[in-house]
Amino acid sequence: MAGRKTITYKKAGVDISAADHLVRRIRPIALKTARPGLLAGVGGFSALFDLKSRNYRHPVLVSSTDGVGTKLKIAFMMDVHNTVGIDLVAMGVNDILTQGAEPLFFLDYFATGKLRPETALKVIRGIAAGCRIAGCALIGGETAEMPSFYSDGEYDLAGFAVGAVEREKIPDPAKIVSGDILLGLPSSGLHSNGYSLARKVLLEMKGLKLGDRISELGRTLGEELLEPTRIYAKVIRTLLQRHPIKGIAHITGGGIPGNLPRIFPQGRRAWIRRRSWPRPAIFDLTQRFGGVSQAEMDRAFNNGLGIILVVGKREVEEIGRTLQKTGEKYYLIGEVRKGERGVTFI
Repeated sequence: MAGRKTITYKKAGVDISAADHLVRRIRPIALKTARPGLLAGVGGFSALFDLKSRNYRHPVLVSSTDGVGTKLKIAFMMDVHNTVGIDLVAMGVNDILTQGAEPLFFLDYFATGKLRPETALKVIRGIAAGCRIAGCALIGGETAEMPSFYSDGEYDLAGFAVGAVEREKIPDPAKIVSGDILLGLPSSGLHSNGYSLARKVLLEMKGLKLGDRISELGRTLGEELLEPTRIYAKVIRTLLQRHPIKGIAHITGGGIPGNLPRIFPQGRRAWIRRRSWPRPAIFDLTQRFGGVSQAEMDRAFNNGLGIILVVGKREVEEIGRTLQKTGEKYYLIGEVRKGERGVTFI
């Protein structure tokens, strides 16, 4: 054995001490998201949350996992990493809101080929910011350094949102009937879906640069594409506390046709008026520059609506007043009718 060269984990590409130092820097960031019920968070083998402290009578846990997708490519190209964490939280939290859940805590998974602590911290600060908007605690996570697995400077993200709802308050699809009204809440843009198509059209086919200022957008293309996904926790929780909401759909990959019918019972169909809400310019540009069909736009993008609510006709006026008081824009986009489960645009 004498004379043989020795090797360490660090020489193999994994710096444990850097990861440990990162965790120590993450802990105070996560603590700023603490909320009642948190018993133990970042630093241990697992985290603890006391559900009894939330005073539920018959709690049902609601969970979701998601990522940010190829929107990360834009972050890499621009070297801007402080917003994709908000996207990560939004995708999971908005999903559990569809069950009427109160977001309780969030966990993240950050994986990279070579750990760059300052980049990781920017991402995690974004995750913490998203948790504060959502009202949930960043309770734990995992940082994985995997040499040669990712391209230099790139990383991947996954997030895990957990909430709770009283069993009796879970939206019941069976209560959705013909004549119910569809209300749309606006998105902030692409959110975190359809980026492969948008990049293909805008950057490759049209040859635009992320630093190009686009008059229709009022800012650079890169700034538009990195606009964070909206987190609807505050407005949805406010509505649920005051009004009967029959259904909540989060409009993500698959668009309105792929997501809204998921909350319908058999025999119910959405009839939606296309011109009943303003479509942000980024969708118009993508469709025009790429010659993208309307059907493809419907499948790939949210087209300006991040959440669609199903409400009874009698409740529309009161719900509208509540939304106005909270400063939330909303649009009466259509109604529910009898028919094969799906969506008809008119």
